[in-house]
Amino acid sequence: QVQLVESGGGLVQAGGSLRLSCAASGSIFAINTMAWYRQAPGKQRELVATITRGGARNYADSVKGRFTISRDNAKNTVYVQMNSLKPEDTAVYYCNADCVISPSFTLYNYWGQGTQVTVSS
Repeated sequence: QVQLVESGGGLVQAGGSLRLSCAASGSIFAINTMAWYRQAPGKQRELVATITRGGARNYADSVKGRFTISRDNAKNTVYVQMNSLKPEDTAVYYCNADCVISPSFTLYNYWGQGTQVTVSS
């Protein structure tokens, strides 16, 4: 089985910082692109940031300059450091990963269960 488990969510004051983690486990040969998405109640899920196996990063315009995505391939873990948080950042944050599974070497996309981030004013 392959599972993604997020951690690090919580309540933070506007202007503060939070660091989210997502650890992948299971019969994984390699992980290609990893990403963070977020979804507020009644809103569409939106892409926050992506990072490729080689470390190329992309960010949504709304978080550029404030969020930093990174990964530790030895731990199969992706992080997002969130600084200068705004109330508009309040959402459930979901981890996403493209994983090459063993032993078939086929590519599958996986989602975590999500972690709540609440930014107070």
